[in-house]
Amino acid sequence: MKKYSSYILFLCLILLALVGCSTAARLKKADKLYENGEYYAASEKYKKLQNKLSSKKQKKLKASVNFKMGECYRNLNNHPRAIRAYNSAIRYKYPDSIMYLNIAKSLLVTQKYKESQKHFETYLKSYPNDYEAQCGLYSAKKAQIQLRNPNRYKVSEAKEFNSKKGSNFCPILIGEESNSIMFSSNRPTKNIRSINPITGVQNNNIYFSKQNKSGKWDDVSPIEGSVNTTADEGAISLTSDGKTMYFTRCEDDFEAAQIWKSERSGGEWSEPVLITLFPDSSISCAHPSISFDGSQLYFVSDAQDGYGQKDIYVSTFAEGKWGIPQNLGSQINTSGNEMFPYIRHDGVLFFSSNGHTGLGGLDIYMAEKDSTGNWTVTNMMAPINSPNDDFGITFSRNNDFGYFSSNRNQKKFIDKLYKFEYPPFVYAIEGHAVDQDGNLLGETIIRLVGDNGDIVKVRTKKDGSYRINLNLNTKYVMMASHKGYLNASHILNTFDLNDSKIFKNDFMLSSISKPVKMDNIFYEFGKWTLTENSEAGLNALVKILNDNPNIVIELSAHTDMVGNERTNLELSQKRAQSVVNYLIKAGIDKERLQPKGYGKSQPVVVSAELAKKYKFLKEGDVLSPEFIVNLTDEQQEICNQINRRTEFKVIKTTYKLY
Repeated sequence: MKKYSSYILFLCLILLALVGCSTAARLKKADKLYENGEYYAASEKYKKLQNKLSSKKQKKLKASVNFKMGECYRNLNNHPRAIRAYNSAIRYKYPDSIMYLNIAKSLLVTQKYKESQKHFETYLKSYPNDYEAQCGLYSAKKAQIQLRNPNRYKVSEAKEFNSKKGSNFCPILIGEESNSIMFSSNRPTKNIRSINPITGVQNNNIYFSKQNKSGKWDDVSPIEGSVNTTADEGAISLTSDGKTMYFTRCEDDFEAAQIWKSERSGGEWSEPVLITLFPDSSISCAHPSISFDGSQLYFVSDAQDGYGQKDIYVSTFAEGKWGIPQNLGSQINTSGNEMFPYIRHDGVLFFSSNGHTGLGGLDIYMAEKDSTGNWTVTNMMAPINSPNDDFGITFSRNNDFGYFSSNRNQKKFIDKLYKFEYPPFVYAIEGHAVDQDGNLLGETIIRLVGDNGDIVKVRTKKDGSYRINLNLNTKYVMMASHKGYLNASHILNTFDLNDSKIFKNDFMLSSISKPVKMDNIFYEFGKWTLTENSEAGLNALVKILNDNPNIVIELSAHTDMVGNERTNLELSQKRAQSVVNYLIKAGIDKERLQPKGYGKSQPVVVSAELAKKYKFLKEGDVLSPEFIVNLTDEQQEICNQINRRTEFKVIKTTYKLY
C-alpha cells in the first residue's frame, strides 16, 4: 500500500512538470506572435493560456498575460475586451505603469471619460512630462464638450462603396473632376486570400469605382492588372496624372510592410516593383502619399530613430532615386502612432494620430508648414473625428468634398468609408409681403441694391414669400412695392459674419385706399400727451412717410363712447395734433400732414382678423354704443379699447410731383 501511494505521488509530480513545460511552451509561442505584431493570433493563444493559470500561485504570470492580451485587443480596436484584460492585469498588480496609459486610451475610445481621466492621472504621477499622456488627459476632460459642438463639415456614410461584410478604408480620389476613386477592402470575394495573423481576417485588395455620366457611381470592382495578390495590399497613393500608384503590401514571407509602385498601361496596372527607402528591409514602410509634383514621398515607418511606435517620414526623389528618409520631427510625431499621411494638392499635410490631443482612437489632423519649417497641427474635430479611429482622408481637387475611413459605430470593428462636405457660407434674406391685416401679398415687387453694385429685382410667390441671396461685407437697401399699397423699405448689412446667416424680414404694406391703424400709440389717461411707449409706433410711421415721399395723409384720432361728444372731439383733435407735431419734429413736411379728431363718431367695423381674435365678435359688426351696451362689462372694455385708436389714410399721392 505504501509503495502504491509513492507511485501515485510520483506520477502527479511528473504530470505537474509536464503541465509546467506545456504552459511555458505555449507562453513562448504566444510571446513570439506578440513580438511579431501578430496580435490576433497572439490574443487567441493568451486567452487559452490565461484560463489555465492559477490566480493564486501564478499572479505575476497572470498579470503579464492579461496585460499582453490587453495590448493585442487594443491594437485590434477591440477596446471593450482590452479594458477587461487591462483591469485584470491591474488586479494582479502588473508592475509596468504603461498599463495605466494604455487602459486610459481604450477608455477614451469607449467614451468612459471619468475613468480614462483617472488612469491618465495615475500614469502622469510617474511620468509627469509625458506629452502623450498630457494630451490624453486633456482629451478626456474636453472630448465630450467638443463632440457636442461639431464644426461645419457634413459627414455621411458612403454606402455606395461599403460592403456589408468586410472593411473598406484609405480612399483616394482621382483626376481633375474627382470622379474616380480607389480604396482598400477585404470584402468577401470568390478569390482565396490569406488570413492576416495581425487582424485575424482576410487580407485586403485594392478596388475601384467611377462615376458615370449621370453622376452615379459604378459597381465597385478590383483593379485590373498584377497588383492584387493573396498578400495584404493596403493604403494607396496616386500621382496627379493617375498613372503611377504607390501602395503598401505585406507579403506572407515578409515580416515588415513595404511600399510598392505600379504603372498603369491602358486599363491595367503593371507588375509592381519594390521601393527601397531604408537599406534594412526589416524596417517597416507603409501608407505612402506622393506629392502633387511627384517629387516627395511621405510614408510611415517604425525606424528606430523615431519618436514613438510609428512616425511619418518624407523622402525626396533626386538623381533617379529616393533620398534618405527624413523624420518630420516632434511637431508632427509623438510617442504614440502617427499614420496614414495624405499630402493634398496644395501641399497641406493630413495624417492620423493617437498621440496628439483628440477625441479618442486615431484622429485626423491637418498640418501646415510655414516658411521657417515649423508645422502648425490642427485637429479636424467632430464630425470628421469621433471617439473611434478616423483615418485615410482624401480631398476633391477643389477641396469642397472628400472621403475618409472610420470604424465609428461599428460593433465588429470594421472600417467604412464616409463622405464629408464643407458647405459654402450662405447669406440670404427671406420673408413675406403682407398687408396691415396680415393677408399675404403675392406678386409684390422687391428691389435690392447693394453698395457693392448688386441690383436685384424679385417678385414674391403666390404665398407672398421671397428669398434673395446676399454677398458678404455689403450694405443693402430694399424696397417692396405693390399696386394699391404704400412702399416699405428695409436696410441690412452682412459685415463681420463668421458663419452662414439667413436674415428674416416681412414687409408690411399699408393700403392706399383705406385707413391704417397705428399700433402702439399711447396717450396719458384723459390727455393728449404721448407716452414714451409710443416712440416705436411713431417712428414706424416716419419710416412709411420717408419711404413714400409723395403722399399726404390725414392723421386721425378716435375715442371710445365714454364722455360727451364735444369733449371727445376736442380730445381726439388734440391727440391727432400731438402725433403731427412729433412727425414734424422728425423731419416730415407739415404740408403732408392733416390732423383730424373724430371723437366717437366713427366706431370700428369688425374685420375678419378682429373676429378671429375675439370670438364674441363677428365680421361686419359695428362697435357703436348701441352694440356695446348689450355686452358684458369685460367685452365692453375690449370694444372700447378697439375704438380708441390712431389711424392714418392717404389723401394724396402726388405731393411735389408737379
